[in-house]
Amino acid sequence: MKLTRRAVVAGLATAGAGLGLASPFVSRALAADYAWKFGHGFPASHPVHVFALEAAAKIKQDSGGRVDISVFPNSQLGGDSDLLAQVRSGAIDFFSTGGLIFATLVPIASISGMGFAFRDTDAVWPAMDGELGAHIRAGFEKAGLHPFERIWNNGFREITTSKTVINGPGDLAGFKIRVPVSQVYISLFKALGASPTSINLAEVYTALQTGVVDGQENPLVVADTTKFYEVQKVCSLTNHVWDGSWIVTSGRSWKGVPEEIRTLVSNGFNGMAQRQREAVTKLNADLAESLKEKGMTVNATDPVPFQDALRKAGFYADWKGRFGDESWSILEKAVGRLA
Repeated sequence: MKLTRRAVVAGLATAGAGLGLASPFVSRALAADYAWKFGHGFPASHPVHVFALEAAAKIKQDSGGRVDISVFPNSQLGGDSDLLAQVRSGAIDFFSTGGLIFATLVPIASISGMGFAFRDTDAVWPAMDGELGAHIRAGFEKAGLHPFERIWNNGFREITTSKTVINGPGDLAGFKIRVPVSQVYISLFKALGASPTSINLAEVYTALQTGVVDGQENPLVVADTTKFYEVQKVCSLTNHVWDGSWIVTSGRSWKGVPEEIRTLVSNGFNGMAQRQREAVTKLNADLAESLKEKGMTVNATDPVPFQDALRKAGFYADWKGRFGDESWSILEKAVGRLA
């Protein structure tokens, strides 16, 4: 996080005031002290972007104009991997994406995205606002990133395909499916017999259109805002993973920001979380019917055969070993027995 020239001037002015020197330009210098960039890969119509803009506007208002956060959607500043590198280096100041993508740097961030772990949205928030969320945030801090306390909602992930209806794990045998750059997603779909390929979100529409992959998996809000319904014919409501979006900044840079500003920014992002969560939950609930109206076939599935297939394949046992007994115990305390 970089201070603007005005911030430096303001600091000098404050120091001068402490020495009893005249500082006629102090009030002017307090404007736009912090000009920051927030990058993410979601489309401009996605609730992460819409509510990030609202949060930025509130932060600017509450800070009297001292904090000005510009939000860049749709991978305008780079793909997820690039944005993660940029926020770590300080080239951008805030970044938001799912925990399963952050797991390339923060392995514990993927634990909330275990396949078929959460039964519904009501089970998510007590866990993510409680012990499980705190456990994950500690992992971010160890990796040099500061995560804001309230994770934002991206909804349960569903599978869309060009023609195949997914009713059970057998339907995924050999299926070419796009997944994010995440080891958990890759291992999940391999365990279910599919052939996963990692592609950045901004490139998925073309990959579906050209047949590089036969389908993809995302929350319905993503399938809708990215217009995947134009190149996909079937939506299978598998609810295989719940996905949230952490907002993070560089831990080292964050510590250098005055406490007053940290509080304002934290309140802005955390305070907007509840509205963002509710909006996504409602939107995803409405979108099944909306996608039908746009020509897609929509079917519901039973999670039990998928869970049984994952147990048989050793998926849960493998990830329990990777996370360790303590972390797995915290997860199962929230969602019930998996392994």
